[in-house]
Amino acid sequence: MKYLIVGLGNIGKEYEQTRHNIGFDIADAFVSKHGGTYREDRLADVAEVKWKGRIFVVIKPTTYMNLSGKAVKYWMDKEKVPLENILVLVDDLALPLEVIRLRPGGSDAGQNGLKSIQELLGTNQYPRLRFGIGNNFPRGKQVEFVLGKWTNTEWAIVMAKLGKCVEVIESFASIGLPRTMNVYNTLSYPYDK
Repeated sequence: MKYLIVGLGNIGKEYEQTRHNIGFDIADAFVSKHGGTYREDRLADVAEVKWKGRIFVVIKPTTYMNLSGKAVKYWMDKEKVPLENILVLVDDLALPLEVIRLRPGGSDAGQNGLKSIQELLGTNQYPRLRFGIGNNFPRGKQVEFVLGKWTNTEWAIVMAKLGKCVEVIESFASIGLPRTMNVYNTLSYPYDK
């Protein structure tokens, strides 16, 4: 069984540990736990890890967020990964910081990486793990908030959530995606439906 795990983010030091790059951070946590390493490759940094008889191709697109679909489509085709075995890791303003949400598909909700993936794949029915970043910003400051770095208080919660995200990826590969949407509140784990 082969899976494509896609962390969304932007390349460059200035984007490290920002809210918008949490997809990269989740991918890194998964790869690190399973002893993988990245290599530079076409349209992405790529790691391949094996776990319980499954192969995970983990990518961090180097196309910048707005063109993430190019990398996803290329690696999906190259590795022959079926749509249901793709899992996109992405930040979500609409979810509180304590929450992660696993969904089988749905709207891009204005997230440019998801919009690009939908355009290139021709569907919005691909699994995604949404990482709540909250929306604690003044009116008109959304871009600064999303591209901003986590506060020290937030970072403690983020670190706890990263471990839960790795568990969710493993669960996704082990038992598949449930028909119902799962919401994982990291303060009341395992989850509330």
